[in-house]
Amino acid sequence: MSPIFDFFLDGYRGKETAIIILEAIVFVTGIASVWFAKREHILVYPTGLVATVITVYLFYRDGLLGDMMMNFYWSAMSIYGWWNWSRTKNNKKVVRISRTTPKEKAVGVALFMGTILLNYGVYHFFGHAMDPSNYVDIFTSGIFFTAMWYMALKKLENWTLWIIADVITVPLYAYRGWGMLSLQYLIFTILAVQGYLAWKKSIDNSPQTSLR
Repeated sequence: MSPIFDFFLDGYRGKETAIIILEAIVFVTGIASVWFAKREHILVYPTGLVATVITVYLFYRDGLLGDMMMNFYWSAMSIYGWWNWSRTKNNKKVVRISRTTPKEKAVGVALFMGTILLNYGVYHFFGHAMDPSNYVDIFTSGIFFTAMWYMALKKLENWTLWIIADVITVPLYAYRGWGMLSLQYLIFTILAVQGYLAWKKSIDNSPQTSLR
C-alpha cells in the first residue's frame, strides 16, 4: 500500500499548510457537490461553487491556466445552474432530466472545440511553455466545459462526459502533485457512474422527458 499512498501524497511534502487546508475544503465540497448532483438536489450548486472558487485560486498560483479557466467557468455556470434548477411553474420543476436533442449535441461539440482553442490561445498569450500535460489539460477542459453546460440543462449525457474527463484527470493531477484532487476525481468517477445510472432510471420511468 505504501507506493499507492506515496503516489497521492508525495506532492504535499513541504507544501504550505494553508494550501493543504484549502485543497481539503475543495476535496470535501467537491465530492458533496457531485453527490448532490447524483440525487438531483439543488445543493449541487452552492457546494460546487465553494469548491470551484477556491480551486481557481489554487490553480492560479500554480500557473495551471486551463484548469483555472475551467473552474472560473464552473463558478459562473454554478450560478446559472442554481437559477435554472430552481425554476418552478405551478409548483413543478421547469427543468427536468432528459437526453440531449440533435441541436444540443451540435452546440456541445461547438463548445468543446471552442474551449480547446480558447485555452490553447490563453497558454500562448501568457507565454507558458507547453508540455504533454498541458495538452491533456486543454483536452479535458473542453470535455468539462460541455459537461457543465449539459448538467445545468439536466441532460443525461453530462455524466458520460464527466466520466471520460474524470478518468483522464486522476493521473494528470497526481502527476502535478495535487494528490487530494487526484483522489477526489477518482471518487468523482465512481459517483458519475452512479449518477448516470440514477438519471437514466429517472428517464426510463418518465419516457415523456426523453426529449424536450
